[in-house]
Amino acid sequence: MSDPAVVLDDLRRESEEVDRLVAELSDTRWAAPTPAAGWTVAHQVAHLAWTDRAALLAVTDAEGFRVEAEKALAAPESFVDDGAAEGAALAPGELLGRWRVGRERLWTALATAPPGARFPWYGPPMSASSMATARLMETWAHGQDIADALGAVRAPTARLRHVAWIGVRARDYAYLVRGLQPPAEPFRVELVGPGGEEWAYGPEDAAQRITGPALDFCLLVTQRVHRDDTALAAEGADAEHWLTIAQAFAGPPGGGRPAKEQA
Repeated sequence: MSDPAVVLDDLRRESEEVDRLVAELSDTRWAAPTPAAGWTVAHQVAHLAWTDRAALLAVTDAEGFRVEAEKALAAPESFVDDGAAEGAALAPGELLGRWRVGRERLWTALATAPPGARFPWYGPPMSASSMATARLMETWAHGQDIADALGAVRAPTARLRHVAWIGVRARDYAYLVRGLQPPAEPFRVELVGPGGEEWAYGPEDAAQRITGPALDFCLLVTQRVHRDDTALAAEGADAEHWLTIAQAFAGPPGGGRPAKEQA
């Protein structure tokens, strides 16, 4: 996951896939509700455009980003919704155009970033590769909300490995953002990718273990599914607890999604 060129190429493909979901939508469909309470398709795209702009600022103007981050920290419970609402109020064509321009500018800035550079963010500072991975993760997750709203089915791809990687890397953050102490011992995570390939993280002899489909893990760490609605298996109390709080994204603890009603 350390080669920015690989992640950037996958980020572009992920963005283009989400773009195809919305490119031909009527205004009415842009207003369709998504699984995120109070958010329409327009809110989802507006959030992607907003976070792309924030990431571009972080990469090109660290001091300017610091000022914006301070505003966000002053309103931690509302700044994400406020940013999405502002963009969602635009005409769909204008919103889509802004997202396209913004994500291309960010892509170029990340592709030309100096090797070894690190950029501020709402969580820990990031390298160009990590920033691109985070943008891919968000694009995929919000794209899933859009697909669900439109009744579209997206086939999982190998690009999920980036989402899985950042989900594993963010393990301790999920605890810290909730004021909890992360477990001292490492976990083993073994996932089955869309093509049947195994993606493994952590020491093989770890007592705390997570196994299961990569898609389920990615949906869980982006809080697009409830723990009970996954086929993930946990060995160890700490591993099970992590699956109830896991979050791959920076910012306040997410509320997650409710469990599906059992028939």
